[in-house]
Amino acid sequence: MLDKLTEQLKQRDSLTAGQVSLAVNQLIDEQASAASKAAFLTALATKGETAEEILGFARELRSLSVKPPIAPDVAAGEILDVCGTGGDRLNTFNISTTVAIVCAAAGIAVAKHGNRAITSQAGSADVLEALGIRVDLTPEQAAHSLREHDFAFFFAPKYHPAFRHIGLARKMCADRGQRTIFNFLGPLLNPARPTAQLIGVPRPELCDPVARVLQALGVRRGLVVSGTVAADAAERARYLDEFSTLGNNMVAEFYHEHALSQSELNPKLFAVQPACLDDLTGGDREHNAEIVRRVLRGDDRGPKREAVLLNAAAALFVAASSDSMAEGWAFAAELINTGAAYRKLEELIEASASMTA
Repeated sequence: MLDKLTEQLKQRDSLTAGQVSLAVNQLIDEQASAASKAAFLTALATKGETAEEILGFARELRSLSVKPPIAPDVAAGEILDVCGTGGDRLNTFNISTTVAIVCAAAGIAVAKHGNRAITSQAGSADVLEALGIRVDLTPEQAAHSLREHDFAFFFAPKYHPAFRHIGLARKMCADRGQRTIFNFLGPLLNPARPTAQLIGVPRPELCDPVARVLQALGVRRGLVVSGTVAADAAERARYLDEFSTLGNNMVAEFYHEHALSQSELNPKLFAVQPACLDDLTGGDREHNAEIVRRVLRGDDRGPKREAVLLNAAAALFVAASSDSMAEGWAFAAELINTGAAYRKLEELIEASASMTA
């Protein structure tokens, strides 16, 4: 059946809702070959996923996920996730993870959903571990941390057991530089069910469909962005799955009853200094963990800090903790300058150390 769907996709025919359900069942079937799964995922990506296909996959996979016992008082407020989908292959440091800690310092309940690196050197789980924050919490421990410390990491493999039968196919795709629909799905499958989300995608044309999927899934406030990097020598445009301080940003956003809208944001509206992609480059988990420490301590006052401030400005705004991105930028800078952001990191490390495995 999966091979038949693959052939359909090669003809550039999109999947129906029923076919998406069949595809998910095949992808999580341990009897189906990894090669056929990789071929299907490649054909789907090559065709280009529609909003309806992304929504169908998200609904099917969410129905199979483990649900953590989020406290009612936490669930009643805003729960934020900030995440790049991956797939831009530009090897920046862990901007969204740094932003998540800044937002937690602001008193926002931040439910960070993520995994180890697949298309980068250090995923969110890798860098948090290097910082000393446990990522292997049980659903109960994660829910407790979210309530008591305004931050919890929801490690994807613990909440999506069906994914263990998709991992090899995803790796096969990643090894040949092929992104898949799972790059988009990660932020859509957060088991804590965030009410507010900032998602970065690697291509501008994905902003609108991913934002529409967020709306359909019941997210109250959503912002999806793709940031431009200066063109390379061949004049090809490149894009970050984050707000970029290096070029214009395509944004799709919605807030409660307000209809989804698209716009562009020029980072020159903020106090950003001239920079290039190399200024935002990361490395392995230990290297990136040190970048996070330096930014949160206020030691790094350069382009990396500004990338964090711009993304934190958007995250604070989408979580309704500031009335504008300009106000969010100032709030984020204050959290770093006063030491509140670094104290939050120390608090999370201490709380991790006190938890039993």
